[in-house]
Amino acid sequence: MLEKALKGNVGYWAWILCLLGIMGVGVICYAVQFNYGLGATGMSRDVTWGIYISQFTFLVGVAAGGLMLVLPYYLHHYKDFGRITILGEFMAIAAVAMCLLFIMADLGQPMRALNVVFHPTPNSMLFYDMIVLNGYLFLNVVCGWVVLHSEYKGIKYPNWVKPLIYLSIPWAVSIHTVTAFLYCGLPGRHFWLTAILAPRFLASAFAAGPALLMVIALIMKQTTKFNVGRVAQDKLVTIIGYAAILNFFFLGCEIFVAYYSQIPGHMHTLDYLFFGLTDHATGEVYNNLVPFMRASVIMGFAGIALLFFSRSQKSDSMLAISCILIFVSFWIDKGLGLVLGGFVPNGMEQITEYIPTGIEIGVTAGIWATGFFIITVLYKIAISVKLENEKTA
Repeated sequence: MLEKALKGNVGYWAWILCLLGIMGVGVICYAVQFNYGLGATGMSRDVTWGIYISQFTFLVGVAAGGLMLVLPYYLHHYKDFGRITILGEFMAIAAVAMCLLFIMADLGQPMRALNVVFHPTPNSMLFYDMIVLNGYLFLNVVCGWVVLHSEYKGIKYPNWVKPLIYLSIPWAVSIHTVTAFLYCGLPGRHFWLTAILAPRFLASAFAAGPALLMVIALIMKQTTKFNVGRVAQDKLVTIIGYAAILNFFFLGCEIFVAYYSQIPGHMHTLDYLFFGLTDHATGEVYNNLVPFMRASVIMGFAGIALLFFSRSQKSDSMLAISCILIFVSFWIDKGLGLVLGGFVPNGMEQITEYIPTGIEIGVTAGIWATGFFIITVLYKIAISVKLENEKTA
């Protein structure tokens, strides 16, 4: 089936070359960081996790979002998701691959990753994060490829795949739950020290992942003959909408607890994220993330409203805009605010802002391009197989 990825029109190959170019830039930037060390990044003693880990955190949610397609189809036999379930599994493969690449970039020296294997520490959440991420990647590669290959051959997938498919359902929940425990298991960081962090992670995952898939599906609808179907599209709108609403409800709970209870550790970070924080010693105001966080809230609510309105109007263009708004909103919330805001102020009540360097941005762009390259190749194969089967049916 791999040969199907080598066939495409001019637009397809232009997109591939564009991604390869960005990936090349990422490789060059990573080579600079590899030779110079993490001093080439904007991280410091006070901010030990930067844009790499924030992107990792967000992408774990994108990977877990595939559950919203696998669970209805395989567990509840919702046949209308039959055309897009494989797309959710393949999107999870690309997202987990990006997660692992961001971890490797954050380690500085990639050989350090072997320490988790050669010197395991079961009392550390990082040990379990390694297990669930690699396990979820394995499950999606095996299940997705075997099911698609069986469809390519015109036969039913083998029975031994079913237990792996069912196992991938709770495993999808585990990858984002363990990631949340990485943060809320650190008592020195008050902003992350909340039991609601894992549910909040899952709510945003079940909105952001399907939102990205919806945008890609609408693009494929315009560029190919592949159509996910109106029923499946409407159900995805429902999933995205309610999950997004639930995420903002959890955020509201965090804000209420922080300000009503006057908890300084939570209030200071929220002040920094949404209003800016003043250093009382110098009088300087720190507010780098304020425009992003305010834009995140505005885009999130606008995306939710537009999402349900687009379904009533049956407008694909409006639906695409709403899904992009929701996806970007949650990317800002988890890909910037959650991780970077958690370091302000530090344990000594000092403020150290983090600004990514050009090297970090280049590496980040290269890894995102790698993920989209994987998605493009896998989706090209999957759609080609499905369209060929429909012609012969």
